Amino acid sequence: MNHEATAEITSLSHDGRGVAKDESGKTLFIDGALPFEQVRYVTRRKHRRYNDAKVSSVVKSAADRRDPACQHFLECGGCALQHLNHPAQVESKQKIWLEQLMHFGGVQPDVLLAPLIGPQYHYRHKARLGVRYVPKKEKVLVGFRERFNHYITNCQECHVLPKRVSDLIPKISETLSRLSCFREIPQIELACGDEQVAMVFRHLSSMTQQDESILVAFGIAEQIEIYLQPKGIDSICKLYPQNTPERLSYSLPTYDLSIHFHPTDFTQVNPLMNQQMVDQAIQLLEPTSKDQILDLYCGIGNFTLPIARFADHVIGVEGSQIAVSRAIENAELNQIANVNFYADDLTKDFGEAYWACQEYDKVLLDPPRSGAESVIPFIIDKLIKRIVY
Repeated sequence: MNHEATAEITSLSHDGRGVAKDESGKTLFIDGALPFEQVRYVTRRKHRRYNDAKVSSVVKSAADRRDPACQHFLECGGCALQHLNHPAQVESKQKIWLEQLMHFGGVQPDVLLAPLIGPQYHYRHKARLGVRYVPKKEKVLVGFRERFNHYITNCQECHVLPKRVSDLIPKISETLSRLSCFREIPQIELACGDEQVAMVFRHLSSMTQQDESILVAFGIAEQIEIYLQPKGIDSICKLYPQNTPERLSYSLPTYDLSIHFHPTDFTQVNPLMNQQMVDQAIQLLEPTSKDQILDLYCGIGNFTLPIARFADHVIGVEGSQIAVSRAIENAELNQIANVNFYADDLTKDFGEAYWACQEYDKVLLDPPRSGAESVIPFIIDKLIKRIVY
């Protein structure tokens, strides 16, 4: 049995846990602790170089500690920092980023831009909710997974999801409990546009006609688009409303753009932050009517199409053929003709590709977490005037 001990918290880890040392000098990552606090903790899991722990009580609180808004915060794994006030959250994330930039790259910025700040709550327009029937509770649980395990949090609300979706969580649970396959639904993929909400129900056994009728009735009552996914991602089909496009949309009003996407397409989860990101990227890129611009990892055209409003010509490159098809569709919908999109694997040799043989004045790139190491030599060789990463 693990016993309580006391620790002084010195910093915050990248995933929101307090960092400290135990009596032997071993590093501790303590869930629920904040910098400058003294806490009592219990060790959860031991590793060779560090231990995982959780707070049992706070002896001395940090000035930036606050009461979490969500009643499920202590058990739900969907959030990590609701106990830290918002300005301190932003400051801590910037500090962690700068530390890692120096640690891994040996780089220290000459200038720091002011952080972009969005809403604290009800901002997340894409999410994957877990579903599980729990016999002891005689209930279908819907929510994020609990901290440190694979159980589903018994959620009644969520302060991260849009308010209208948060309010629906108990109704979703009740609706699923009436299906014949309620034990065989592991997850719901949630996607929101500016006006629409779509839910993709993953089901491991076939639905009956009655099951589908129940979901359609839920969709009608709550104005939710309903999709079913019996197998892999290619099996997704729209159940309600039928004979309508399988698309949601969000706007970039500054550029008079409407971006259409399938519920499973990659989009930024925070639409208001996305608008700020696009604005800042364009301010930094400074596109002009003479510029030939390359957008690498362009996705469905989120940055490419706004840039095209100012540039002479823009080429977008993306590894996913589906995303490229969607980007072409969005260019046509918005009547933008000075763009071309290409599907190409940017982790491999692309030197002979048509788009790679063109000359560019400026480059924007927004790579995945794995980074952009493979394209850096290409950008250097092109002698690009301006790069926005």
